[in-house]
Amino acid sequence: MPGTKTNERPGTRAVLRHGGLSASKARQVLNLIRGADVDRAAEILNGVEREAAEVIGKVLTSAVANAAHNDHQNPEELYVSACYADEGATLKRWRPRARGRATRIRKRTCHITIVVSRLPEDRLERRRTRAEALSANRSRRVETSRKRADQTGRASRRAAAAEARAEAEAAEAEAAEIDGLVEDDDVATDVEEIETTAATEESVEDEGVEEQADEATVVVDETADTDAEADTEEKGK
Repeated sequence: MPGTKTNERPGTRAVLRHGGLSASKARQVLNLIRGADVDRAAEILNGVEREAAEVIGKVLTSAVANAAHNDHQNPEELYVSACYADEGATLKRWRPRARGRATRIRKRTCHITIVVSRLPEDRLERRRTRAEALSANRSRRVETSRKRADQTGRASRRAAAAEARAEAEAAEAEAAEIDGLVEDDDVATDVEEIETTAATEESVEDEGVEEQADEATVVVDETADTDAEADTEEKGK
């Protein structure tokens, strides 16, 4: 019993008719994406530096859009089940050569077909398991990063609090030192005022004593003069 023909394979297809490149060049690129899921196939085509890769990428995008719009398929669950390039019409042109001759130019074309289908259940299950594992691993990494960030933040906050406390203690010590200096200055000022007052009082007392002594001297002198005058008068008599 013959197998399923290539053009009768189930799935959603997109066909490019009369593409402006040879079938052999298109097949070299189609062999790279056959059997790959559509995301991986798109990545491969983006990395291939061939003109055919751009054309085949457009056909692949059209096939995925047909599956999503017409067959209501999930684009993330599709893969390239079949892809092939058939020979198209060959355009014949002529190039003039020497001595009146001409050389034939064959401009080849091809028909590119890409068929996308839903992935088998076992592959979908493997993809889900791998995605869950990646998600769990990412969650662990995120949680670890958050814990590390929290620890770093707590350490930073502790360091900032310790620095603030040290600054406060230094400010308090500086204020206490300033207060002590002010008190010492006040005490010195009081002592100077007391000394000045005592010196003033002593000088005033000394001046009073000197004045009393001068007054006593003046009184003694006046008494002596009076006595001398009295003696003189007595002698005259």
